[in-house]
Amino acid sequence: MTKLFMKYASIILTIYLLSFVLHTIQIGSIPALLIMGLVLLVVNLILKPILLLITLPFSLLTLGLFSFIVNAWTIMIADHFVRNISMGGFLNSLFAAFIIVIFNHLFRDMNKASN
Repeated sequence: MTKLFMKYASIILTIYLLSFVLHTIQIGSIPALLIMGLVLLVVNLILKPILLLITLPFSLLTLGLFSFIVNAWTIMIADHFVRNISMGGFLNSLFAAFIIVIFNHLFRDMNKASN
């Protein structure tokens, strides 16, 4: 349960902080941000494994770096379903995916250190 909450927190924190840095990422309201986090979490749990399986040959050729592209696609899919939030395109989604992965690892390391 805490693992899902950490992922959810890293998604929300990343999108919120990137909205200050990148002006093409626009958040209409806090509830839209919270819904975006939930939608992206569901898309990551259901759709991402299917996308990773389909793109496995590309991932093998790029030594796993293609998974960032899949992460960006999942962000773009979630962005499509949530109103009042705009990620601003593929490059912003790719950058957000990279930062989300970093925050996930930081939160996981902090959680391991506290246990």
